[in-house]
Amino acid sequence: MGPAGVPRKRIAARYAAAARRSGRVTLAAGAAFYLFLYGFGETTAATYALFAAVSMAGLSRIPGTGRQRAAVLARLVPVCWLLVAVGTYLAVRTWTAVAGMLVIGFALAFVAAGGPRAAGAAPGLQLLYILPSFPPYDPGSLDERLIGTTAGLLLLILAEAYLFPDPPTVPYRELAARAADTAQACVRELAAPPWRLSAQCAADAAAAISSLRPMNVAEADRPAGPGVHERALSQTGLSARTLLARLVRLPAPPGGAGPAEPGRKILEAVRRTAAESAECLRGATPATGAREGLARARAGLVASHPEPAAAAAGVGARVGARAGAPEIPGPPEPVAVLRWYAGLIEAADAALAMSTAAAISVRGRAAAPDPPPMRFWYARMRAPRLWWMRLEGHAGRRSVFFQNAVRISLALAAARMVAGLDTLPHGFWATLAALTLTRTTVRETGTTVRLALTGTLAGALLAAVLLAAVGTDTTVYAIALAPVMLLTFTLGPVKGVGWAQAMFTVTIALVFAQLAPATWQLAELRLLDVLIGSVIGAVFGLLAWPRGAHEELQRSAAVLMRGAAEIVVATTAAVAGGGVREVQPAVPGHRSLRHSLILAESAFAQYQSEPEGSYGRRGHAGQPGGAGRSGPAPEPDWQATVMAGHHTLWGADRLMEPPQPGPAPVTVPPLGPDAAEAVTRLGDRVAGRMLLVSAALDPGGDTPAAPVALRDPAFDGFAARPEGAPRLYYMTVFWLDSLITDLEHIAGTARN
Repeated sequence: MGPAGVPRKRIAARYAAAARRSGRVTLAAGAAFYLFLYGFGETTAATYALFAAVSMAGLSRIPGTGRQRAAVLARLVPVCWLLVAVGTYLAVRTWTAVAGMLVIGFALAFVAAGGPRAAGAAPGLQLLYILPSFPPYDPGSLDERLIGTTAGLLLLILAEAYLFPDPPTVPYRELAARAADTAQACVRELAAPPWRLSAQCAADAAAAISSLRPMNVAEADRPAGPGVHERALSQTGLSARTLLARLVRLPAPPGGAGPAEPGRKILEAVRRTAAESAECLRGATPATGAREGLARARAGLVASHPEPAAAAAGVGARVGARAGAPEIPGPPEPVAVLRWYAGLIEAADAALAMSTAAAISVRGRAAAPDPPPMRFWYARMRAPRLWWMRLEGHAGRRSVFFQNAVRISLALAAARMVAGLDTLPHGFWATLAALTLTRTTVRETGTTVRLALTGTLAGALLAAVLLAAVGTDTTVYAIALAPVMLLTFTLGPVKGVGWAQAMFTVTIALVFAQLAPATWQLAELRLLDVLIGSVIGAVFGLLAWPRGAHEELQRSAAVLMRGAAEIVVATTAAVAGGGVREVQPAVPGHRSLRHSLILAESAFAQYQSEPEGSYGRRGHAGQPGGAGRSGPAPEPDWQATVMAGHHTLWGADRLMEPPQPGPAPVTVPPLGPDAAEAVTRLGDRVAGRMLLVSAALDPGGDTPAAPVALRDPAFDGFAARPEGAPRLYYMTVFWLDSLITDLEHIAGTARN
């Protein structure tokens, strides 16, 4: 299909998806509503049955397949009961209703930090708490409310599980498996003449890397939850991307005759580990079990880490030798060979991390290493503790989840207070408008409110004409409700908030006209309530973090780079000075850098969801150091910033691990004077460039504007050849060189 047909195809797909969702919610809500209202004459149960289905399928956007959504809804049924009960009892007094709206509204919004499914369910749960917070204040009808809520949810669960299934998407686990397959293909080319990747294979690697980016993964398939399996699957994807990036950057082996025997062993171990990782992710584990097979792959990788001097002398590599192991006497290895081995070990380490993370993502704590390395710190923790750590990490004003929860809860509490103090008729609609129309940026909120008011006015006029013409004949309203509801939830998600408000206004009028006699003034009240709720939402959108995630992303990315610079300095100093290495070292700064990564990733995720132009973007320098302030500049590569943080942590953890596996601490000798001075100077230089990038990501008024090159031609520390430098030195240099490449991607100056 030509380019002109692509938009039409996408629009058709959006209509199809919206129609499927609309069909499910219409059948569930309509069936429950008609059953209770006309079958049993129970208006309260009918109201709650309809709004339970509408809230959890029309307002909520729980990602996943129908079966996955049904499973989430089944787990949320007790939560819905609790919200309806608490809302019913707190509603009898305005001050308790306002306090409940503030506290529960914050909690429901803040739980979005738990991942896409929690975030998708939060708006519907908010609505189920808002509904009983308004008249009639009748705790005695709680049983009818719970019965209606349960019936609406059960019908919705059945509809989600069995009706109108959505087209399947490619799961993240399969995407990671395909990336592992691509890594196998890359290794095969690197192990055969001409010993380098072809252009096609490099392009395939780049495509596989891109496919694992969160922005290119369906929301339901993103492993963003706090549990062990989700964290491990996310780390599998990050490790696969790192492995592919390292393979693409790996040059041909020096000498032109292909890799020596130790190099072939490393490449074969990487290929075998990638193959077994793909099998594990697809569930086709070896006959001896996934953990045993992956353990053998790990052992093969560790055993194939050669001592370069020994390789030059033809001596077999000592099994278990790792970074920092003492050199075996022999002829000195050429520097080009040492660097090539350093690149191979980087790739091997990424493959090992991918293999371990893949096993944990499939088997959970049963596949966790014992004891787990620093990068798998979560592997043996229980779900409640991991949830607590996720929420605790976002419990601060620098978290966009915290900011959104504060903004929403204040707007809901204010709307409830206005409705209670002024006895606003149908104040439920004002609070619902404050919930649905408040956005993360003041510009987006203003645009949304304008469209919503226009749509509500059009819908109110149409509803007023309908109510005036039909009068009290509920048969007409009953016949019209289902098709109008079907149109509402089909057109609204596709055509935008204006259409959604217009159609929802008509739907609400049809519902309430069946519950009690109604006149055209019902549409007038709906317009008034939406106006009040919109104003409240706009006010709090203006007062509470009005620029959304943009400023927070700038700040968190800058903090991330500063923390990475500290880790680089500390790690290179430790490599130069030697010392005791432990399996689970308490490395200063690592916990802070992980926390900075969490905040940067969440800010980046929200930033991607905010429409272009809904924030006032500040021009960024194309070159770190503030270059190019005179005019607009491209946005930095925020994804590369996050990856730089991960690469900093992983590289530092690897270099600080003991050279031999085992629980006992190992003392590593210091580098020679020349090597120690060279690696320290290089580490300081990389850390300095990270600080310049940090300043460019979040520039201040007096940030230096002169451009500073990331790779200074006058100082090529990466090419230094200290006398007698061991393999650990070249591994550290390779790590620092890869970090400079990450900085080039952030600034948009990378060569590939």
